[in-house]
Amino acid sequence: MFDWDNTVIKNDVGDATMFWMLLHDKILQPPDGNWARTSPYLTAAAVSALGEACGAAADPGEPLPTSTADACADEILSVYVDGETSGGDAAFAGYNHRTLEPGYAWFAQLGAGHSPDEVSAFAASAIEESLAAAEGSVQTVGTRTGLTAWLRIYDPIRDLIDTLQKNGFDVWVVSASPQSVVEPFAAMVNVAADRVIGIRQVTTESGALTYDLQGCGPVPDGTNDGAGESTGNSLITYIEGKRCWINKVIFGDSGPGAIEKNPDALTRQVFGAGDSDTDVSFLQDATGLRLSINRNKKELMCNAYRNHAGTWLVNPMFIQPRGHLASGYPCSTTACVDADGVAGPCLDEAGAVIPDQADNVY
Repeated sequence: MFDWDNTVIKNDVGDATMFWMLLHDKILQPPDGNWARTSPYLTAAAVSALGEACGAAADPGEPLPTSTADACADEILSVYVDGETSGGDAAFAGYNHRTLEPGYAWFAQLGAGHSPDEVSAFAASAIEESLAAAEGSVQTVGTRTGLTAWLRIYDPIRDLIDTLQKNGFDVWVVSASPQSVVEPFAAMVNVAADRVIGIRQVTTESGALTYDLQGCGPVPDGTNDGAGESTGNSLITYIEGKRCWINKVIFGDSGPGAIEKNPDALTRQVFGAGDSDTDVSFLQDATGLRLSINRNKKELMCNAYRNHAGTWLVNPMFIQPRGHLASGYPCSTTACVDADGVAGPCLDEAGAVIPDQADNVY
């Protein structure tokens, strides 16, 4: 079981596709120009800022001209990249920090109105351009400069996937990027679309993506009227959400308990690889080895260096590895966050508080 962004590849295919969509006018104006429809977690300040910047740019359902309407592109990027409006107000609030990263979900939601195949085509174009770009390339979208413009497949991970497959392992990818965005890239390392689990959305009868997210475990399929009434939309393939979707899709658990660690080791993955805190739960669940790519992500590295039962492996990033984090990780006090986003201690697989850890593999 592999995470995708910064685990199999260098950089983030979701970012690459978002930037490409903005440069090619692929995001559609929300119904009635009401940006609250796009996510129930957008703050009133964000809804207002997006409406002011983008409201006059296109009619509802029509493409926003973000390749030329800099103010609109800039506001979308501010919300997506910074989690803030251009005026500095928080863009998202009220979400579960263990099951949702609202910016990741919002990118998927901004594909609403397109079919999955159309979004996959957008991603394929972004991937092609980003793989061809020189290492370290940056781009400008709207007036925002310095945005990453390149991607690479990590050759050692490509080789690992190939070796596992040749030795009878059923290799899957689980990602907090959208399903339709990851699928065309995963094919490049011989992982088929039916072995990819990304952010999944509710579709219309005609097959178009909506702003609502498919449910998992105790969370139902989403609804959101844009006027304060919503259900679901609170879980994606993120931390505990990755565990839930693995249990649902691979092991067939469609009940509310899918979000919990399965006590039966025979119905858990044998290997996991990840680079970020979003990967912690499915790595903890792995019954064999857990590979952590060191990007100095606190919760992940606390677990990896704690090395419960001696089954965690740490490797530097394969391209542009991070240097030594001299301060180490405050695992026993503030390295992790709870569902409300409050900092606290990290727990290992046995439920014990992890002591502070030094950064030793870089």
